[in-house]
Amino acid sequence: DGKIYDAYVIYPKSHTNEANFVEYFVYQIMPDILENKCGYKLCIYGRDIYPGEDTASAIEKRMQKSRRLIMLLTHQLINCKEPAYDQHIALYNALIQNNTKVILLEMETIGTYEKLQESLRFLIKRQGTIKWKEQHTVHTQSPSSKFWKQVRYHMPLTLKSS
Repeated sequence: DGKIYDAYVIYPKSHTNEANFVEYFVYQIMPDILENKCGYKLCIYGRDIYPGEDTASAIEKRMQKSRRLIMLLTHQLINCKEPAYDQHIALYNALIQNNTKVILLEMETIGTYEKLQESLRFLIKRQGTIKWKEQHTVHTQSPSSKFWKQVRYHMPLTLKSS
């Protein structure tokens, strides 16, 4: 299908203390489970987009080369006045072009979705979210936990068996 990645990961980029867990999740836990244990190939901003590349076009190209978009929903992402560029492109691809499936991971209890952009609320209403309940655990999660099974259910099939 011409795709290089199984999923492009969209997460809030920040340098505050609360973001430490999200970044740890994105750079450590997700690659360990989805890449090392399940055989998927992820595209993660900050790891797979290189310094000197035009960020906007690099994000668009990587998304086009991804079979899924994984969006981490956090209070930081929701309360952000101006949604990140990758979030705009992801929602556009999912809703307007309707050619990319989005997997929504609710990393914190969001409560009501009133503060969310309308497009994101629509997506949540249409397909729901996968809730992360194992937050702040020290040891790496098992790929057979309920959370990872749900994520893998929405991911494309891998060629190698897991």
